[in-house]
Amino acid sequence: MTEKQDIFTIMGGAVKMRRGMYNPTSDAVWLAAFIDDAPKTALDVGTGSGGVALCLMARFPQIKMTAIDISSAMITAASENFALNNQTAEFIHTDITTWRTSRAFDLVITNPPYFNGTPATHNAHHNADLVQWTRRCIARVKPGGMFATIVDATRAGTVISEMTRHCGDLRIMPLFSKKNTAERVLLSARLGRGAQTKMYSGLDMNNQKVLRDGKSIWDIFAQHRDETR
Repeated sequence: MTEKQDIFTIMGGAVKMRRGMYNPTSDAVWLAAFIDDAPKTALDVGTGSGGVALCLMARFPQIKMTAIDISSAMITAASENFALNNQTAEFIHTDITTWRTSRAFDLVITNPPYFNGTPATHNAHHNADLVQWTRRCIARVKPGGMFATIVDATRAGTVISEMTRHCGDLRIMPLFSKKNTAERVLLSARLGRGAQTKMYSGLDMNNQKVLRDGKSIWDIFAQHRDETR
């Protein structure tokens, strides 16, 4: 068996993935851990090999999942990974920025192409306009539903600005590595809610309760409150 055919696991073995051209990073685990309530329907935008969607379904297996990607190769990879995990989803080969549909979802979740650089060989949508990407994602959220994303901290302001134009109940969660500044930022908001914003104290990106044990961020905060009472 060649290296690219090897199977690896994430979330402490809760999710199995086939090693391929694009493998999920810790971003996928963190984004899934940021969701605190199980939605009935979810749309994973730019699903890649399905990492975010599968991590989310490991926590909430009853979700009716739809996954889209501009790359047909990634749609194939995601569908194979879903089969590997005995999960099902609707897969759509499309670009969120040009997708014409009236469909809406309880949760729209995305680990967007927030980095700049040369597109990978699988033709993933790199160098995206994050304003347009965010706007088109929010357009697919049901009233009262949630939009959630993770971005590089250097680009968080762009996404936050667009989110506040359309949503309320904004939650901002910085993630830190060994630096004194945040490396990633988790963001979520509700469509049609008030303008309240909450900024959280943040967590270490290498937190093993999330990455290895599959705990939600909110479980960790609740445990910390209990321990400090």
